[in-house]
Amino acid sequence: MAPPGPPLWLLAELTYRCPLHCAFCSNPVDYARHDAELDTAQWRDVFTQARALGAVQLGLSGGEPLLRKDLETLVGHAHGLGFYTNLITSGIGLTDARLAALRVAGLDHIQLSFQDSTRELNDFLSSTRTFDLKQRVARLIKAHGYPMVMNCVLHRHNLPHVGAIIEMALEMGAEYLELANTQYYGWAWENRQALMPTHEQLREAEAVVNAYRARIGNRCKILFVVPDYFEQRPKKCMNGWGTTFLGVAPDGVALPCHAARMLPGLDLPNVTTRSLREIWRDSDAFQRFRGTHWLPQPCRSCDSQAQDHGGCRCQAFLLTGDAAAMDPVCDRSGEHGKVMEIVLQGRLAEAQARTREHGMVFRSDGNSLRLSSEAGCAGRKSAK
Repeated sequence: MAPPGPPLWLLAELTYRCPLHCAFCSNPVDYARHDAELDTAQWRDVFTQARALGAVQLGLSGGEPLLRKDLETLVGHAHGLGFYTNLITSGIGLTDARLAALRVAGLDHIQLSFQDSTRELNDFLSSTRTFDLKQRVARLIKAHGYPMVMNCVLHRHNLPHVGAIIEMALEMGAEYLELANTQYYGWAWENRQALMPTHEQLREAEAVVNAYRARIGNRCKILFVVPDYFEQRPKKCMNGWGTTFLGVAPDGVALPCHAARMLPGLDLPNVTTRSLREIWRDSDAFQRFRGTHWLPQPCRSCDSQAQDHGGCRCQAFLLTGDAAAMDPVCDRSGEHGKVMEIVLQGRLAEAQARTREHGMVFRSDGNSLRLSSEAGCAGRKSAK
């Protein structure tokens, strides 16, 4: 197999600590078991190594990256290396003074998250009172001359508000609006029945988005990402496993995709013990599903393999128990019925008008420890 190209996009998950408690958080469900964090010097070294490998874009994420007191130092180092830097934040802790310091350090771009266009639902979904604060932060971002991406994760509860969400983004002066329909990993997997929309909700929301695109033109670029569960073919995992994306978790674990930490039998390397070049080029974790040679049948003979590379490995594991299996989102999979069943369960829950709280497990340290303990117990029982 030919050596891989450079990891163009480095995602630095600086911390798993976060003031929000979102029911669809992409952090691992067992994040409370991984509380170690790389120090300033270690992160600087990671950035230096990644830039030497050819990485050009750096995402600073979490948890909430603003909880790192050295964020401005890290931004300054990344800027000096020539990275295009993007802060991915809830906005909590982003003050006027801190924005000024980040501007001086060389931060290029800010992505600000909202949960909804209404105070009630925004605050419910994050289990915090943050809507008014986020509004103030959005104005500060624009006042400091930053381009802004507004991000809103979509699901059953806020899909009917898509038009209002777009209006809110336009009022804030967002250049980009990312309407990212929930993908069901991590905390969203735990809450899939409570979050799953219907086909009708998705079609209606997409029609609203297309109407706004036609009306506003280039005033704001709107991205609308349909969840895999409502497609006939899966998306290519991270543009191809081990081809473009390199993530580093707070404790230094290197990840071929955001959710790879959940996959059993995947020996994930750590930047504290191996060089980033060795990790990217030679580690089993990054080579395991790189390319198409590993694909099972019928994927190996499929004319779509170059487009989807067999789909998502974490999705395959969650739905089949085998990370090397064909992604069941594909309607050619013998396991596709499992996807249809989950979508149907979501429809039934909607039809029965269950309360929002039904089955909703909010991100918290306590829930993280409980869920990881339950998973450990289940694993021990199955091993007997």
